[in-house]
Amino acid sequence: MARSIQVLNHTRNSQPVTRGQVADNLWTRFRGLMGKRSLPEGYGLYFPGESAIHSFFMRIPIDVAYLDRAGRVVHVTNAMPPWRVGPLVRGARNVLELPVGTLERTATRVGDFLEIRFL
Repeated sequence: MARSIQVLNHTRNSQPVTRGQVADNLWTRFRGLMGKRSLPEGYGLYFPGESAIHSFFMRIPIDVAYLDRAGRVVHVTNAMPPWRVGPLVRGARNVLELPVGTLERTATRVGDFLEIRFL
């Protein structure tokens, strides 16, 4: 089973992820959010060591935050549609996939500092 996480946005004093998971092995990285019909508010899937993602085989759009090694947001994509290849983001070392609307709801943007808390 994947490790659980919470994500705090210290810049905006918000919590984008209240209960998420880490995609830290071959299966969880491959499976990702493929086939999901919906995501609950507060969910997130964290990909450590990644600088790009795709949304192949996904049924729903997602918000995406690209983070550097320190947890600083270096790029965001709002409502990335299914069947797309996301950008290869220079400086990104981790990626966070979120339900659509999360970035807007939590006011998360480039330059914010996100803390990944492993539960």
